[in-house]
Amino acid sequence: MKKWSKIFLVFSAFAAVVLVVAIVMQAPAIYNPFALITAVSLAVGLGSIPSLKGYQYTAWIISAVVAGMIYPQAFTHWGNVDLRDKWLILIIIQLVMFGMGTHMSLKDFRGFASTGKGVLVGLFCHFSIMPMMGLLLTKIFHFEAEIAAGIILIGSCSSGLASNVMVYLARANLVLSVIVTAMATLAAPFLTPLLMKTLAGTLIEVKFVDMMLEIIKIIIVPIGAALLHDFLKSASPRQKKKIYFIAVACMLWLIALPLGLNSFFKTTIQSKPLLQSLEMVGFFSGAVLAGVLYNFLYRRFPKLDKLMPLISMFGIIYFTTVTTAAGRDNLVKVGGLLFIASVIHNAAGYFFGYWLSRLFGMDKNSSRTIAFEVGLQNGGMASGLAGSMGKLGTVGLPAAVFSPWMNISGSILANYWRRKPVKELSNDKT
Repeated sequence: MKKWSKIFLVFSAFAAVVLVVAIVMQAPAIYNPFALITAVSLAVGLGSIPSLKGYQYTAWIISAVVAGMIYPQAFTHWGNVDLRDKWLILIIIQLVMFGMGTHMSLKDFRGFASTGKGVLVGLFCHFSIMPMMGLLLTKIFHFEAEIAAGIILIGSCSSGLASNVMVYLARANLVLSVIVTAMATLAAPFLTPLLMKTLAGTLIEVKFVDMMLEIIKIIIVPIGAALLHDFLKSASPRQKKKIYFIAVACMLWLIALPLGLNSFFKTTIQSKPLLQSLEMVGFFSGAVLAGVLYNFLYRRFPKLDKLMPLISMFGIIYFTTVTTAAGRDNLVKVGGLLFIASVIHNAAGYFFGYWLSRLFGMDKNSSRTIAFEVGLQNGGMASGLAGSMGKLGTVGLPAAVFSPWMNISGSILANYWRRKPVKELSNDKT
């Protein structure tokens, strides 16, 4: 595999030369495909350089952006299938979140008692600094209403599992990072709609309950399925029997819905909250069934958990490409400003996350952890919510720009702190 990576790296250099020549000659028929060939070849080739291997995922995200910019029509429709369809986006996002959730554990929530102060500081910083910085940037740069709302949206989302990876690379407080991410994820269904309603309510229509339910579908349902799988790994035979009984009931419920039960509900029930509640019962039934079926496959194919991050990566590349393609025209107009905004937004998260943590009396290692938890947002969640609104090319556009930069800056900062470990932790209390 490493041999092939080296070949691709050499080929990327050749493709880059052709790209430069084609740009000088003003030959779009040549430089358009070679721009994509260069990006993809480099993404594969980075795997042959140990010091740059950590940037390979980011290179794939950049390749997705290049593909969406150059060939937008190819990534908005595939035959008669609309690749921007909100249900398709929802399924892909749920798959991504489930893949990420397989690397979470119920044990992650048990450390709250020992890290309570750090978790509270992390949640406070995350859900105050980032949405307020997003609002400030929309006032400075005067983006169109829906794009401005997208900046506030990504600032109002929870932290993603990328923060855990960066904390691990930086050798900071991984236990604290995992718990803050888990708690931020649980808080997101309430806090994200509240922040959006408060800060972006004049830019786009924000329906609090509808957005809360969408976040539950996007985040809580797939991660809940993954945690059920984790529970079944060590469950007793009696506990498994109960779960399997519930799974059968959920399966019968899901089978009955398309066979007439769903139509019955819609024609006989006039209450929207009750209909929404029944819809969520369907989603949670699906989560139970998915968790049990995945655990069944896992017991036969133990390496399945190691495959899930690759599936998650594919999903992120998918909706990054589709979002870029859908918002190409807007990206051409404001892409540069959006990138500047992403750099400022991200840097503010690191800076204020670290120094506010120090102000609250946390040690340096924990403060580094909070810096990552604050600075790195869940771009998948933002894209999923934008897709559910039918505004992937506007509200979802900031996520497509912010996410690659967050991965680049996070990797750089993690490697910098890794080379400068905290000394004498016992004396580092002020």
